[in-house]
Amino acid sequence: MQNDVIAFLIAAIVKIALMLFIILTACAYIVWLERKVIGHIQNRWGPTRVGPFGLLQPAADGLKFILKEDVIPDNVYRTLYVAAPIISLAVSLVSICIIPFGDSITVFGYTTPLQITGIANSSGMAVDINIGLLIILAVTSVGVYGIALAGWSSNSKYALLGSLRASAQLMSYELALGLSLVGVLMLSGSLSLRQIVEHQQGGLWHWNLFNGGWQIVAFFIYLMAAYAETNRIPFDLPEAETELVAGYHTEYSSMKFAMFFVAEYANMVTVGCLATLLFFGGWNSPFGDLLPAFGGPLVQALIPVLWFALKVFFFIFLYIWIRGTLPRFRYDQLMSFGWKFLLPLAIANIVITGFAMALLHQ
Repeated sequence: MQNDVIAFLIAAIVKIALMLFIILTACAYIVWLERKVIGHIQNRWGPTRVGPFGLLQPAADGLKFILKEDVIPDNVYRTLYVAAPIISLAVSLVSICIIPFGDSITVFGYTTPLQITGIANSSGMAVDINIGLLIILAVTSVGVYGIALAGWSSNSKYALLGSLRASAQLMSYELALGLSLVGVLMLSGSLSLRQIVEHQQGGLWHWNLFNGGWQIVAFFIYLMAAYAETNRIPFDLPEAETELVAGYHTEYSSMKFAMFFVAEYANMVTVGCLATLLFFGGWNSPFGDLLPAFGGPLVQALIPVLWFALKVFFFIFLYIWIRGTLPRFRYDQLMSFGWKFLLPLAIANIVITGFAMALLHQ
């Protein structure tokens, strides 16, 4: 029993360290990818000078943030001013702990799920928290406190307006986002992310997005609400540079600013992971069992992770594509779109899904 506990703790520490490295590196290179893709959309080069194809630009930017002077303006509420970026970054990284990236992997005779909070039962099957989706929604909702505290504690009218917008935006779109997932939960009958993925096994025609076409509307609502939740164009009103300088992080510099920056991109990764798990079959292959199996057990365990990563990459690219294509909404348009369109549409989707399931059951 004691050996099992020690093995579990070692596996958990290794997974946490590995995930931190992957997520922080991914955030750095998502910024590089965004600058490259937006550059090509606008017919320019993007980063090219630091390393081949500008690949070392993220390292140069990180070094710049570390070496810059950490300026704290006068008249700020120092405790909350320092705590705000820490809260934003911590919340964005905690959500990743709940997300499963694959089934399970066996290393040195020890089987562990590809998930920080997951465990393997006595038969070697991966088991996760049975209310994982609820926990992620709860944790991500706390992220707005970091933004609200940053705006209030900065003692700046621009930062305060940005934080007020973020708070209103969260309340408007969190409701639509949560309701958009109810149809998926009705189909899968579980709040466990692993069970939701297992319900979509068998190829893309079994994914929640395409299975009967019921949840295409739900996916649209989720995507629009997620853009607003992560403060990205066309819904980046809390940062609106043309109106609010830089919004809630106007008074931040050095690593404090970098924390907000990393938190935003980590939230983008979380949104992409959730969309993959809930609508696109998770780590399941789009071809089902049509592709022949090859490689040893380790390769077989890592191939689903590759499928998962490719789907998440699609959503990250979609984020960047939207940024290079659409203009920013006005604030009144943002509120109207959330309350007058997305919310009624999400409720209608729940009602129609319920009726369709009842008719099929009959």
